Amino acid sequence: MDIQTLTTFFMWCTIINGALLVLWSIMFLLVSNFVYRMHSKWFPMPRETFNVVIYSFLGLFKIIFLVFNVVPYVALVIIK
Repeated sequence: MDIQTLTTFFMWCTIINGALLVLWSIMFLLVSNFVYRMHSKWFPMPRETFNVVIYSFLGLFKIIFLVFNVVPYVALVIIK
């Protein structure tokens, strides 16, 4: 596998995962009450706990996105 193929792969991984992160963040901002009502039927929890879980998962996804998608892509662009 050559550097060009890896660069293209990480570019598309970054675009797709970045879009998912943005979409999920926007959905949580706009329809958080609906999401909370749906999940509270399956898993009863207070709203504060739900907010902490969602924000924690968003933060974890953002860190994983940066470390495993953006950083390798930028490194490949630099060495190319």
